Amino acid sequence: MEPTAAATSLLAAAQAAAADQGPGNTVRIVLAVSLVGAVLLAWFLLRGYGRGGDD
Repeated sequence: MEPTAAATSLLAAAQAAAADQGPGNTVRIVLAVSLVGAVLLAWFLLRGYGRGGDD
């Protein structure tokens, strides 16, 4: 299946925009996921300390 002229030009424009952008969005996503993961890990590890050791 051959790509149409519109699809080819859209792909070229997307590649040009991605080349100008750099790793900015990827770094933001990695940082956001890391922060959420750290919060969830801290909650998981610290949730047992609120209860007594007799449970």
